[in-house]
Amino acid sequence: MKIATAAYPLDAMQSWADYRSKIETWVADAAEQGAKLLLFPEYGAMELATLAGSDVAADGEACLRAVSDIMPEVDALQADLSRTYGVVICAGSGPVYDEAISTRPVNRPRLFTPAGGMAVQDKQIMTRYERDVMNVVGGGPLQVFATELGKIAVLTCYDSEFPLLGRAVTEAEIILVPSCTEVLSGYWRVRIGAMARALEGQCVTVMSSLVGSFDACPHASSNTGMGGIFGPPDKGFPETGVLAEGTLNTPGWTYAEVDLDAISQVRADGRVLGRTHWVEQKGRDGLAPIVTV
Repeated sequence: MKIATAAYPLDAMQSWADYRSKIETWVADAAEQGAKLLLFPEYGAMELATLAGSDVAADGEACLRAVSDIMPEVDALQADLSRTYGVVICAGSGPVYDEAISTRPVNRPRLFTPAGGMAVQDKQIMTRYERDVMNVVGGGPLQVFATELGKIAVLTCYDSEFPLLGRAVTEAEIILVPSCTEVLSGYWRVRIGAMARALEGQCVTVMSSLVGSFDACPHASSNTGMGGIFGPPDKGFPETGVLAEGTLNTPGWTYAEVDLDAISQVRADGRVLGRTHWVEQKGRDGLAPIVTV
């Protein structure tokens, strides 16, 4: 199948029609190229705050609530686009107030399938900015979603930097990594995490990024990144593990063809079998003593 991952710029929206037109254009463009799985980035929904007015969008607290309040309409739109274009969409995440979890918002990507399925996967571990400035909290537990395109999991941005989270979704064949990073070092932290999870899980990881400046909202004002699709550097995959990468800070889709059979084969008969041998760490993974030499 072909996967499309976005380097996505945020725009100030004058109306709901503007937003719908923008998202549909992106989805239609990817579908016309034959993509079946589309990944938008972390905090891709923050541009929706501008629909509540410039004062709300510029307010660090009010913008979170504004985005959360309109999310049901966004989800209805994404579900409609998924059905219309016959694609699986992981929509740009945004803050969602879920009283079953906390009085503070979670960071929530949502997955839509053409058959009408919908699932959510909250971010697990918050960055310092999310903790100290946004007061966003970790949400519901990790899940692996069985879809017509294979087993899919989502590790949002910082989550991809934690090996045990990657191991928790080891049944996934594809791990989506929507990201929002301010500077180049942040982009590379997430990219290295995504590539490491592909290595350990002998799977494909897909990274999307916000790009460009967005002065209307303080929580996504400066963004650096590009799209990338990665696999294990092993049989059936590129020697570098890089199936595709975009151009830094250049908006648009990055595409790669992904063969699920290649994932099955490398898991069964790769040059190394890290996913299988993971359990051999047990008993060797305690805190090592300091030995003077």
